[in-house]
Amino acid sequence: DNNKAFSITFKTPPKDNTGVFHILEHSVLCGSQKYPVKEPFVNLLKTSMQTFLNAMTFPDKTMYPVASTNEKDLMNLISVYMDAVLYPNIYTQKNIFEQEGWHYELTSVNSGEAEKEAQEVLRYNGVVFNEMKGALSSSESVLYHEMNKALFPDTCYAFESGGHPRNIPQLTYENFLDHHARHYRLDNSYIILYGNLDAQNLLDFLDTEYLSKAQLRSTSPINNIGTQKAHVSPDVSVPMNTAEHNACVGAGYVIGNSTDVKRIMATEILLDAVLGGNESPIKRALLDAQLGGAVSSFVMDSQSQPAVLVMLRNAKQDVASKLRDIVYAQAEMLAQKGIPRDILQASFAQAAFALRERDRGMADGVALAMNVMAGWLYNEEDALAYLRFEDILTELKQNIDTDYFENLLLEIFVTNNHRALVSIEPQIQESPSLEEEELQRILETLSADEKQAIKTNQELLRTLQETPDSPEAVAMLPRLHVSDIGGCTSDPEASIYEQSKISCLHHNLEARGINYVQHFFDIEHIAWEDMPYVNILRLCLGSLGTHDMSASEVDVLINTHLGGLGCALRTFGDFNDREKSRHMFVLSASAIQENLEHLATIPAYIWSQTAFSDKGKIKDILLQVKVSMAHSFASSGHAHAKAAIFAQLDKDAALASWQSGLDFYLFLVDLLENFDERFDNVRKKLEILQSRIFGKANATISFVGSETDIASYWSYAGDLSLSDEIFDACLSIPDADVQDKAYVVPSDVVYVAKGAFVNPAHEKLNFSGTASVLNSAMTLDYLWDEVLVKGGAYGTGFSRGVSGAAIFHSYRDPHIDETLRRFDGASVWLEQKEFSEDEIEGYIVSAVAKMDAPAKPKTLAARATRRFFTNTPATHAEEVRAEALTTSSHALRAYAQELALVAERGPVCVFGNKDIIEASTHAFEVIQLP
Repeated sequence: DNNKAFSITFKTPPKDNTGVFHILEHSVLCGSQKYPVKEPFVNLLKTSMQTFLNAMTFPDKTMYPVASTNEKDLMNLISVYMDAVLYPNIYTQKNIFEQEGWHYELTSVNSGEAEKEAQEVLRYNGVVFNEMKGALSSSESVLYHEMNKALFPDTCYAFESGGHPRNIPQLTYENFLDHHARHYRLDNSYIILYGNLDAQNLLDFLDTEYLSKAQLRSTSPINNIGTQKAHVSPDVSVPMNTAEHNACVGAGYVIGNSTDVKRIMATEILLDAVLGGNESPIKRALLDAQLGGAVSSFVMDSQSQPAVLVMLRNAKQDVASKLRDIVYAQAEMLAQKGIPRDILQASFAQAAFALRERDRGMADGVALAMNVMAGWLYNEEDALAYLRFEDILTELKQNIDTDYFENLLLEIFVTNNHRALVSIEPQIQESPSLEEEELQRILETLSADEKQAIKTNQELLRTLQETPDSPEAVAMLPRLHVSDIGGCTSDPEASIYEQSKISCLHHNLEARGINYVQHFFDIEHIAWEDMPYVNILRLCLGSLGTHDMSASEVDVLINTHLGGLGCALRTFGDFNDREKSRHMFVLSASAIQENLEHLATIPAYIWSQTAFSDKGKIKDILLQVKVSMAHSFASSGHAHAKAAIFAQLDKDAALASWQSGLDFYLFLVDLLENFDERFDNVRKKLEILQSRIFGKANATISFVGSETDIASYWSYAGDLSLSDEIFDACLSIPDADVQDKAYVVPSDVVYVAKGAFVNPAHEKLNFSGTASVLNSAMTLDYLWDEVLVKGGAYGTGFSRGVSGAAIFHSYRDPHIDETLRRFDGASVWLEQKEFSEDEIEGYIVSAVAKMDAPAKPKTLAARATRRFFTNTPATHAEEVRAEALTTSSHALRAYAQELALVAERGPVCVFGNKDIIEASTHAFEVIQLP
């Protein structure tokens, strides 16, 4: 694999909720002995060809993985990371701890009463502090933490490794340094190399530069993970200041020890069989009991004692014991009667497909390193235990006709003496919060000198943040140059397959023995008012019964013979005219080559034969979607804020919002409130759409596989059961009102976005290479410093995209007004910025790295399909890359005019905390999301 990877991991079990290891994860990447710059991590993002660059805090370990296709670049990344973890500047610069962890800020605010003086307000700020306020705004995250606490009270898992905002300010600088000295040492480290690289050369480099030189800072022992004796936890009820619909309940069951890889993998398969889909027997029983909105389950792995968590979201009151009892009764019944073997076989097929596809959405070397650490951390005698998937799967298959899985089901859910039941109970609390009360008490005890010390430290921290690194310090960082970048590798183009009766694109790519097919259907003949029902159709296909099969049988059919089946709604703008678009319903499926006949026939069977008469199952699907969307507003509010802005500015985006975004959510809330009365209309709409969408005249098929594969596919597919009927286009998208809006959702932070279209209508969709370099410069320079480092947000970004939209966003942000001022200041910064040649080169390398990142075959096929539908020239990507490579500072500064347009006329959208929204001086239309 040319996408090479490296990682170093440290065992870091917490012993309190201060989040010390999470703060260390951030802090060691803020400068080191050999590389004394403030943000070497950001510098690497600016100047490397990295395909993965991050760090992660787990419940008992901290991992630093990197990946790159360039071996010289990988050596650079390794050098910076090794120096960072072993020789960080945290020992000489306390401000790093304060910036990344926590510090006091004392400000004056107007009380609103003219005769009174400004009021002093004390608050906490810090990157991790704000991150965890956002993370623990999610009731599911709180449930996960409380479940570990209930199951493992005598171990490190009883503590929140990320840190709890109520406890983070208890961490002292001295304790912070002590934890680094005791844990960030080589006898407590795990190093993994991966890929097509010169291993001996890398090992020599590591040994010469680091392994043979490192000195122990402390001989004191590291924290213990601990082993928990089996116990049944009393039912735990945890109050949380959140909306009522965020109530959730979890039943947790410890399944054994991490060293028993076979048992853990068997549990994954078993869990998929009995709880994986809506028609899986235990999940179906829970849904039928109507205890709440959505049921999910997963293995809490990557810890020394893995556990199963069965979770109910949008839970009704007092249903915890009912959840536990239904799981118990259903598991006992299944164990006695026997788990249907077709369901087990289907789950085995899904596991085998996932192993062959191996697509985790990141560099393979990073994903596999995570797999390794799921076992190596707890058993140093067998580092590769979690990579031997195939052998274990074969062994487990030999047990499918025995009572192995029935016994496992009993052991986990029925006779288990190590389990817990946890409920998160919403309790709306009036202001002031516990944090505000605490800060007010502290403020009242401060002397004038102490207040001045806080202000002085606050100003010093800001000065340090605003002072740029010296050119000499920056020059010490290893970097790639444009001359180190290889030549352009063009994406393979699709060809038109002439032997099929239906329009077909062929992608002749090898995909590890897997075939992928996408069925695209134009929906221009569907009326605007029916578009939400198109999304309901998307959600239902593959999850309901047909005219001759039950929903459970359909579920088994798909999971046994296909790697996956799913639907999406897509829009393709025309490269030459922004006013032209193609709106499409897409049904995608995949299968191993041995199941090519099923790949050709099952999708057609699903879209032609699905029945829409089961009101209960359709309501289950829609309620689960509503719950999931409501959760995403609080966890991914930046994505929704950006989408809401686009929906006001662009008709395609307005359609997307009405189909499946925020406007669909509001439609769905109203529909579910009156579902029984409106169901007949829903059923009729779905049946009409089914008859109108799936026709030959509006279909295009995209197939990934060899010449032999596609010929076989069409020999089985025939006409795909598609209608011959042709309909006239009738879709008309109304204009939207442009307003600044703030959506109140249960969260302790906010997500802020501001954007505008900056190129004229009808201009071709021409995303330039210079714009890609601008995105890197704006995100990794100006916004990183202003919004993240100074403002305390956890994330931020800018994009000048292909449609001509320029948009800013922040993620888990404690501010609105300050952030908007920083967004609006971007044009002045860009206009006045004197970019050095090294800076420009770094941004170029960073931008081209994204263009050159390796892609899986199905991604390559998707890109070629997009070029086909958008009429994008085959040479466009090469032209964009070539322009990026020649970007000048003058060309970058030319975009200042566009950013000024965003500042002047761009609408603003915010999702998040009610108090922060109400404290803003910006004139929002404030909307409480149901």
